[in-house]
Amino acid sequence: MPSLPQEGVIQGPCPLDLNTELPYQSTMKRKVRKKKKKGTITANVAGTKFEIVRLVIDEMGFMKTPDEDETSNLIWCDSAVQQEKISELQNYQRINHFPGMGEICRKDFLARNMTKMIKSRPLDYTFVPRTWIFPAEYTQFQNYVKELKKKRKQKTFIVKPANGAMGHGISLIRNGDKLPSQDHLIVQEYIEKPFLMEGYKFDLRIYILVTSCDPLKIFLYHDGLVRMGTEKYIPPNESNLTQLYMHLTNYSVNKHNERFERDETENKGSKRSIKWFTEFLQANQHDVAKFWSDISELVVKTLIVAEPHVLHAYRMCRPGQPPGSESVCFEVLGFDILLDRKLKPWLLEINRAPSFGTDQKIDYDVKRGVLLNALKLLNIRTSDKRRNLAKQKAEAQRRLYGQNSIKRLLPGSSDWEQQRHQLERRKEELKERLAQVRKQISREEHENRHMGNYRRIYPPEDKALLEKYENLLAVAFQTFLSGRAASFQRELNNPLKRMKEEDILDLLEQCEIDDEKLMGKTTKTRGPKGRITHYVVKLFKNT
Repeated sequence: MPSLPQEGVIQGPCPLDLNTELPYQSTMKRKVRKKKKKGTITANVAGTKFEIVRLVIDEMGFMKTPDEDETSNLIWCDSAVQQEKISELQNYQRINHFPGMGEICRKDFLARNMTKMIKSRPLDYTFVPRTWIFPAEYTQFQNYVKELKKKRKQKTFIVKPANGAMGHGISLIRNGDKLPSQDHLIVQEYIEKPFLMEGYKFDLRIYILVTSCDPLKIFLYHDGLVRMGTEKYIPPNESNLTQLYMHLTNYSVNKHNERFERDETENKGSKRSIKWFTEFLQANQHDVAKFWSDISELVVKTLIVAEPHVLHAYRMCRPGQPPGSESVCFEVLGFDILLDRKLKPWLLEINRAPSFGTDQKIDYDVKRGVLLNALKLLNIRTSDKRRNLAKQKAEAQRRLYGQNSIKRLLPGSSDWEQQRHQLERRKEELKERLAQVRKQISREEHENRHMGNYRRIYPPEDKALLEKYENLLAVAFQTFLSGRAASFQRELNNPLKRMKEEDILDLLEQCEIDDEKLMGKTTKTRGPKGRITHYVVKLFKNT
C-alpha cells in the first residue's frame, strides 16, 4: 500500500501561526484559560489556524491545554499526522485524522483506486468523470483522443496537478496533443452540461464525519456550502477556455474576481447554504429526497473504496487494540460535488483538511454546526482517561503475577482436557465479543440522541441497501487483500464480527451445556431455541 504523502504532514502539536484573524466576528465571548480542574475534558488545538475550532471547543466546555501537552482527550490538527503519532495515542484520546485516508484525498490516489473499482463494478461507479493519470496513462489518453478524432468528436478536458489544491494549476484544453507526457497530472473529461443557477455554474461542499473504520461509520451533515462561479456559464469553446471564473467553482479562485458577491442574504451572493439550495430545488419541483439519496450513495461508495486502506493502516498503528473497540481517530471530510443538468452528482475531489475559515456569516453558521455536532457525536467523556489508566494497571498486574483466566494446556493432555480447554477459549472469545457488541449498542444509542444535523448513512437502516454496500465492501477488500497477510484476511472473515448480542448469548449458553456434559453433569436445554452440540467448535474450526 502506498505510504501517505509526506508533504504538509506534521507530528504532534503543530507549531502553526495562531494569529490568523477571524473575518466574521461572532458575538460569542472567548473564555479565558482557567486552571485545569479534575474531571475536565481537555483539548490541544495548537495544530489549527482556524479560530472557529477554538470557539467550538470553548462552547463544548473543553479546556484548552498548553501547546506541548500531548495527553489531551482531543487533539485537533489541520494537516494529516504521521502514523507514528497515532500509534502513540492512549485509548482515551481522539485525533481528527485517520491513517490511510490519503488514498482518496490525493487526486492521483483517488483516480487509481476508483479505476480498480470501476473495472470490478462499472455500474456502481458511474459518478466519477473518465480520468487518466499522467505520465503512466499518457499513451491510453492519446489513443482515446485519436478515437475521438476518427469519430469527428471533440471533448474538453480539465487538467489538474496530481497533488494540487485550492484550484492552483488547473486548466482546460480541447487539444490533447499539446499535453506534456512526463508531468504528474490528472486529466479528466470536463462535464460540459452542469446544472446552472441564475446562469452560473456551481459546486457543493458536503461535510462528512467518519467516526470509526472498525466498524465503518459514516455521517452526512445536512447542510453545507453552494459555491458559485462568478462569470455566466457558456459551454467551453476555443475562446473561453482560459476564463476560469466561468469554469471553476473553487472559492479560492473566484474570491479574487471583482464580481464575487459577499451578500449575507441567504438567496443571494456567490456563496450560499445547501439548506437554501434544497429549498430552491423543492420550490422548483425537484425531488429533494432523491438528491440526498444520490449524494449519500456517492459518499458511501467512495468511502468503501478507502475502507480497506484505512482499516489496514489503522490496524498497523493500533496492533493491540481489539476489533470493534473505541476508535482513537475520527475525520471531518469535505466532498466537492458537481451536479449535471439532470441533477446527477459527480465527484470532483475530497478534502481531508477542509477549510474552516469564516470569511462570511454563512461560513460561520455552517462550519460551527459541522464542528459542534461532530464533537457531540464523538461522546468524549471525563471518565475516559480514568478508566483507561485503571485498565492499563489491571492488565499490568495480570502480566506481573501471571494471572490468566485460562490455564495453559500441558503437553500430553487427554482428549477430555483438550475439549475443555477449547471450550474455555471459545467462552472467553464470546464474552469478549459480547462486551464489544454491548459497547457498540451503547455508542449507537448515544449517536441516535446526539446526531444534531448529521444523519447516519453507513450502516444504513435499509437492509437491501446494506447488503448492496456489503457486497461492494467485499469487492474492495478482495482487490486490496490480494497478496496481503493471511492473518488480516482471517480477522476480516471472523464470523463473530457479524453476530448480534442474542446470537452470542445463545452460543455462550451452548458452551455451558457442552462443558457440563464433559463434566458428567445432567443438563437441561435452556432458552427457546434448540441447539446443536459442539456448534461453537464447528463454527470456529477454520478460524
